[in-house]
Amino acid sequence: MTPYEAGHRRAVLDLSLRAWEPVFPQLHDAVPRFVYDAFYPDGWRARQLDDLAAVLDGEPQNVDVATVDGSVAGWVCTRLHPEDDMGEIHVLAVDPDHQRHGVAAALTARSAERIRAAGLGMVMVETGDDPGHAAARSTYEAFGFARWPVARYFKDLRE
Repeated sequence: MTPYEAGHRRAVLDLSLRAWEPVFPQLHDAVPRFVYDAFYPDGWRARQLDDLAAVLDGEPQNVDVATVDGSVAGWVCTRLHPEDDMGEIHVLAVDPDHQRHGVAAALTARSAERIRAAGLGMVMVETGDDPGHAAARSTYEAFGFARWPVARYFKDLRE
């Protein structure tokens, strides 16, 4: 595990898109079309690149990178919320070539270490409930996360 450096930027963004490539088609089919189109009017890749670049550029001190044999294998951004006695795994992505080899578990553990070192008592992560996010849910559940039941509803006002 290593702190993020600007030299990691391209590899981190590229692996993130590869990691989410199989997820977004399943998400597209799992949510109402008007919702997907509202979130991704220029396509999911453009939105993801913008959002992830903003994280890397805006809070590099919160990012850790996992490497395997000198190559970037994954990354995690940890945010602290002391007002809630909580830290958050804000983004976690693992290169598809390194998935199912413990990289996500190591990144999750690193995030938890950061949160614990800040004196906070809880870690939170959000992920999708669609089929494309099943592997992420499995990782978090294996790490001991308890699921919080949330229902999020959308209505198309153009109907």
